[in-house]
Amino acid sequence: MADERCNSKGKCQEVDSYFRSVPFPQVRNVLLFFVVLLALSALACGLNPERRGIPAEVEAAINAVSEDIATERYEKIYNEASELWRQDASLEQSISAFKMLKTKLGKVETRTVHSATEQHNSGGPLKGDAFIISYQTKFDKSSGMETFTLVKRDNRWLLARYFVNSTALK
Repeated sequence: MADERCNSKGKCQEVDSYFRSVPFPQVRNVLLFFVVLLALSALACGLNPERRGIPAEVEAAINAVSEDIATERYEKIYNEASELWRQDASLEQSISAFKMLKTKLGKVETRTVHSATEQHNSGGPLKGDAFIISYQTKFDKSSGMETFTLVKRDNRWLLARYFVNSTALK
């Protein structure tokens, strides 16, 4: 059924007269606005949201731990880690694990953020604020996934867990 306002050929006077009354530059400006808006949205989607979402303090803590691992300051890592780290492993176990990682994987060459998750937990082992950041990592001898779990204690981000998954560790 055709609309009463339209003739038998489907031409609608109200619609046709409206579009004839709108000046072309005004339509062009509206279209240009939407094209620019679409382009900016596409550009924003192209940015790495994980990287943008990692606070500078968390990155600084990861960089400090990474530097300590690279320079083999394993005892420092253990002593400055959160209570969760020390509950899970002794100093000797931690040192042994870091040495094994260095032997099998070598030093870190490059890291790319794979995912970053911020958590606000009311209970459990990661009670309070936590950040879990996974990296696709290229080591000297192999590649793998590194995962850093940090917890906020006394306004400081501390290492709670460090995990590396690589086929070179099997």
